[in-house]
Amino acid sequence: MASRLRLRLRTRTTVESWWCYAPPSFLAPVLASSHLQFSTTSSSLGRNIPQLKKRKQANRDVYTLRQIEARRAANLSRQAVLKEQRAKEIGDPIRGIPTPFVESFDTVVPQEVKQDATAVSLEAVKANPDSPPPSPAYASEEGHLDHGIKHEELAKSLDFSRYLTEPLPPASSTIADSVEEAQAHERWQKRDTSATEAVHRIISLTNASSKHRTKKNIERIVDTFGRHKTDQILKPKAPAVVKYNPLVPPLEPTPRAGPDTGSSEVQIGILTAKIRVLADRYEGQNHNDKVNKRNLRLLLHRRQKLLAYMERKERGSERWQKMIGTLGLTPACWKGEIAVE
Repeated sequence: MASRLRLRLRTRTTVESWWCYAPPSFLAPVLASSHLQFSTTSSSLGRNIPQLKKRKQANRDVYTLRQIEARRAANLSRQAVLKEQRAKEIGDPIRGIPTPFVESFDTVVPQEVKQDATAVSLEAVKANPDSPPPSPAYASEEGHLDHGIKHEELAKSLDFSRYLTEPLPPASSTIADSVEEAQAHERWQKRDTSATEAVHRIISLTNASSKHRTKKNIERIVDTFGRHKTDQILKPKAPAVVKYNPLVPPLEPTPRAGPDTGSSEVQIGILTAKIRVLADRYEGQNHNDKVNKRNLRLLLHRRQKLLAYMERKERGSERWQKMIGTLGLTPACWKGEIAVE
């Protein structure tokens, strides 16, 4: 009993103290080399690694240490520059790179296009197909009005209203008062100017609702990217190699029945306009609007699929380059995962 208690209390005793008398002869080789306290060399080396590193670093000269620190600092600074450069190249997956055309979605005020002196107008291309195609910004856009009103209709209506409200000349020149007539004409001009200004404010898209602005932006996008216009200006992508069969005549393209509203670039432009509206609302005071967040995510993923499809079909073509440059889209809009936080 005493020996058992002794073993429990003294856990680091040597093997020789386990026996009251001399140990057996077959344990002599083991006892000769077993005065260790059950420790392994791996744990001791693991604890000594930091000390070994300190000794090795202390043995180096100061010049070598400064060189190592300088190389490390240069590497870290270069990594930071490359990271910032890659972030700018990839861009924002939601907004991309801001362009004048996309920024004009907020007020529907057309962008200022610098007309090239050597550019050819669209009418000239239609009249002479052999003429060189103009640049994508071949013509300056005109401002749009609300409620579907055109500038010609507005001008005619204002002229007709002036004709109806203009004071009539007196029936007889002998009883006419020139001073009173001039005062009446001046009052009419003031009323006409005030009414004209009121009409312009009513039909201006700057004061219109978001729904009306989005509608006009969609019309601008269809007019800018629709293939019923770009097919006459931009060169199509080179067709794939197809074996010619003399027995099967080539298919003729089906003529368009109206404006192009279903092509990939038009749909991508419409989705970009809607995404900008939802992103502005979500980043403002409506940050906790879960329904708005879900709708924004759905539009982003839908545009991502269309961009990936168009990249496979139209990458490198003039149509692809014009769409990417005008809408300011970056590879982050169709590559990788898009998360709305």
